[in-house]
Amino acid sequence: MEIGEGFVGSGANAAHVNTVLGERSGPVGSAWAGALAGPSAGHAPFLVVAQPGVAACPPTVFVNKAAIASPAHARLTWGAAQAGVAAGIATALRAGAIDPERIGELCLIAAVWVDPAADDEDAVFANNASATAVAIETGHGGGPGLDAFLDAAADPWSPFFRPKLASG
Repeated sequence: MEIGEGFVGSGANAAHVNTVLGERSGPVGSAWAGALAGPSAGHAPFLVVAQPGVAACPPTVFVNKAAIASPAHARLTWGAAQAGVAAGIATALRAGAIDPERIGELCLIAAVWVDPAADDEDAVFANNASATAVAIETGHGGGPGLDAFLDAAADPWSPFFRPKLASG
């Protein structure tokens, strides 16, 4: 199982993608099927496609992290962000982060944040393409590693919050 995270861009058009890549016959496959079969209010997981009728390889379930808030948000999620995820998967495949000879054995879960305030289709597409590729490549490489995590945890923050740490 390869777990990755990618955050690209800034503001409302930024993309935050979490990925889990693993074998169809294992726990990732079970989670994949459960995600696809378990929609909830505002969240309708679906199969990522490169074009209508051409599913991503490996098969990828897109799970929206933000509940669909408006028709414009739905179009950005199911349109630009979804196409970006497909493009990011292709980038990761070309880079060797996914073994093309194992496509028939693998499946991918992509949990994707599209801000309800997003308003630029091209930025949403590009940021999701980059964030997906980064997440898959990070997962393939085993993540940032313990030392990188501990260094970053000395000053933890996110694009939505930066604490005022007591110096001492």
